[in-house]
Amino acid sequence: MRRKKDKAWYALFVLPLVFVFVTVVIIPFLTGIGYSFISWDGMPLNEKTYVGMKNFIRMFSDKRFLSSAVHTLFFTILSVTIINLLGLTFALVVTSKLRIRNAVRAMLFMPYLIGGLILGYIWKFIFTDLFKMIGEFTGLDNFFFSWLLNPDFSLAAMIIVTTWQLAGYIMIIYINGIQGIPEDVIEAAKVDGAGFWHTLIKVKFPLIMPSFTICLFMTLSNCFKIFDVNVSLTGGGPNNSTEMMAMNIYNEIFSLNNYGYGQAKAILFFIAVASITLIQVAITKKREVEM
Repeated sequence: MRRKKDKAWYALFVLPLVFVFVTVVIIPFLTGIGYSFISWDGMPLNEKTYVGMKNFIRMFSDKRFLSSAVHTLFFTILSVTIINLLGLTFALVVTSKLRIRNAVRAMLFMPYLIGGLILGYIWKFIFTDLFKMIGEFTGLDNFFFSWLLNPDFSLAAMIIVTTWQLAGYIMIIYINGIQGIPEDVIEAAKVDGAGFWHTLIKVKFPLIMPSFTICLFMTLSNCFKIFDVNVSLTGGGPNNSTEMMAMNIYNEIFSLNNYGYGQAKAILFFIAVASITLIQVAITKKREVEM
């Protein structure tokens, strides 16, 4: 009898969450799959024309979409690498005997608390007005100029902002992994004569592999789906040189009113991101070591 009452209470608390998840995620996702096979401008009174796989075939000749895919891939590879390297470095520093480690930890984590849109607008001022002022004042206008007007530098600006936002958060995950390593394992390595680098690579890294799995998954998915910073910092410019896939899909649907074609892009984007992240998790999971 008691078990039945417990199950009833569990159901009472879980059902609202299931209802919200089904309503907000599952139903729109399934509806979106249906829209990807039609041609429609989004107007309720206008006719929806079934086009089959034409929307998906059309993507492979869409130069702007393919260009956004290349930008996204390049941006993701660089951002994921830099974010994880910095996050791990920060974690090693703040888990050392540094006296101000708690203050440093708080300062590094703070950028993550700022919303992506606000963050983009703040750094937009820095990369345009502030950099221009510094260049005029110091004479170093070859470096300090409006980065967001240059296609190469504007993409670098996006990488810097994304790294600044996420590195502190990733650091926290690595800290948990490092602090979970038993002290006797580290002491045993030192007794055997292992130095700092040997202990780090041969002992610590294998034992914090679960943290690598989580951090790589989160940074991969976040960088592939980057949108808010893209909109507020560069707006996809100049000349669409920093337009990521998420922004390209948004523009296709809400600016060009190609709802069916835009939804087909979104479905393909979902499959690509899901496949890449699942492969990454499978590879890193195999390297995890049980303590």
